[in-house]
Amino acid sequence: MDKQRVQFLLEEALAENTALFLIELTFLPGNKIQVVVDGDTGISLKECIRISRNIDQNLDREEEDFGLEVTSPDIAEPLKVLRQYQKNLNRILKVKTNDDVLEGRLTEVTDTHIVLAWKAREPKPIGKGKVTVEKTATIAHKEITEAKVKIIF
Repeated sequence: MDKQRVQFLLEEALAENTALFLIELTFLPGNKIQVVVDGDTGISLKECIRISRNIDQNLDREEEDFGLEVTSPDIAEPLKVLRQYQKNLNRILKVKTNDDVLEGRLTEVTDTHIVLAWKAREPKPIGKGKVTVEKTATIAHKEITEAKVKIIF
């Protein structure tokens, strides 16, 4: 399987719609190609078909047979690329680091870090009872071991 040719054809198809971006390109045993693509506002089935056809019609099955799957990301899968974080701005994330697990609203995304915000109940500084406070955490991308969007029904 000519992996560079597949990569080129994929990039060519993605260039036609700049709102789309590649999450993962995997070459599996048995000449299976798996492509996971997303878009800034999601990705339609029509776009998945267009990308699939661009790759499929420009490779020769007579020369080498292959399987091809072009899909959108599974909502239960962790975020993998920076653009997925940007797409999910203002949504609730559950972020695991080596030291901690945090859950909060994604309020900022940069090339180096993300910022989560959440409300917590803490004891009053003076007197009895608790008060609600706004908390934030800045987490460097390199510290994140897993980040998932929390689905709220």
